[in-house]
Amino acid sequence: MKKIVFIGAGSVQFTTAVVKDITTYPALDSSEICLMDTNEYRLKEITKCVERIKTEMGSAITITSTTCRKTALIGADAVIVTVFNGDVDIWRHEIEIPMKYGVNMNVGDTRSVSGIFRALRNIPLMLDICHDMERICPNAFMLNYTNPMAMLCKAMQTYTKTDVTGLCHSVQGTARMLCEWAEVDCADVSYTCVGINHMAFFTELTANGTDLYPILKAKIDQKEFYNKEKVRNEIFKTFGYYVTESSGHNSEYTPWFRKRPDLIRKYCSPAGANWNPGEYAFSLNLRKDPNRFDSLVKSFMEKPLEKARGHEYAASIINARIGDGTLFHFNANLINNGSVENLPYDACAEIPVTATKDGYIRQFQGKLPSNVAPLVAYTASIENLVVEAWKKKSKQMVYQAVSLDPLCSAVLSLQEIREMCDELFEINKDYLGDYQ
Repeated sequence: MKKIVFIGAGSVQFTTAVVKDITTYPALDSSEICLMDTNEYRLKEITKCVERIKTEMGSAITITSTTCRKTALIGADAVIVTVFNGDVDIWRHEIEIPMKYGVNMNVGDTRSVSGIFRALRNIPLMLDICHDMERICPNAFMLNYTNPMAMLCKAMQTYTKTDVTGLCHSVQGTARMLCEWAEVDCADVSYTCVGINHMAFFTELTANGTDLYPILKAKIDQKEFYNKEKVRNEIFKTFGYYVTESSGHNSEYTPWFRKRPDLIRKYCSPAGANWNPGEYAFSLNLRKDPNRFDSLVKSFMEKPLEKARGHEYAASIINARIGDGTLFHFNANLINNGSVENLPYDACAEIPVTATKDGYIRQFQGKLPSNVAPLVAYTASIENLVVEAWKKKSKQMVYQAVSLDPLCSAVLSLQEIREMCDELFEINKDYLGDYQ
């Protein structure tokens, strides 16, 4: 029996989607699904959701649950990680303190000042999980969904021996969106998407050999389509390649959209937009609702179960590696090692790979287009600096990384950045330890 472990299983939408997908693979359908979460109430409720999946899918999976990570990892073959070191109040401070200084954040989990401090908080937890895996289940592999993806994967792949890669929804989600805009069947579409997490670009995008970019350029000239993704469409209009991840997230990663209130109103307003146009504290506000978890559980338990396989990568990767061995192509977060020649060699890149029983085979060797490479390489270099700052426990290097951040540098002076960081160090003192 294969054992698939969920560390941080309390995410209703994610855990249920992946478990359901696992049951659609015959080679995995007799696996043990071990749910681990430190919150006993959430663990009990998510276990009920998974038991419903087992019943309605007619599945042979075995379901276990525990609040002990080490117990969960005994005998594990695959480990899926979705964790958060801290609580909503910590996240709130990491959004509200920058706003006090004029840095307006949308999500704050991946880059800019909030993403940097989240990395400093989460790296120790992620390394603890990896070290537990090294001792308890050394042959298991990890699929990480925790943000900030690139900085966490860089740290884990540099400082542990764990077989780990990071996964994101943005590549396949954006591909589906662009197929819809271009009015083509996704099954007919081929693409190459390369860069870093949340800042990868579709360097090739075709349907049955036809380049879709001319069609998409015409589409975004229409107000209906332009308004759906104002930030990403502006980047596309200037640079000619479409970027992964929502407009709201991308508005935090560059100096062009959030440095003035008028720009935020113009490019990050909700009118006609997709799910995340860029409003202040968007994701944080969703999680402030104390009833949100119970509402999600109630909705899942009451609505009809969608039995078709979904769009998450995890189950297909697990099937390739420990199931029937069917190869699976996806974009993975791995140390670059020269795959993308004009990105830092030791940065964490997001590149096309193939999952096999023996691991991941890289499917890209080349360069990013010269017009987008500087933006991606600059951001990757900041991420490298943050991981180095964590390793050296250097407050000065954190100042430097935040000072180089495109949004912070567009809004604040160097002195203001140091003062803002000092407030964030104080808020995070129970998680960060002693930075000098």
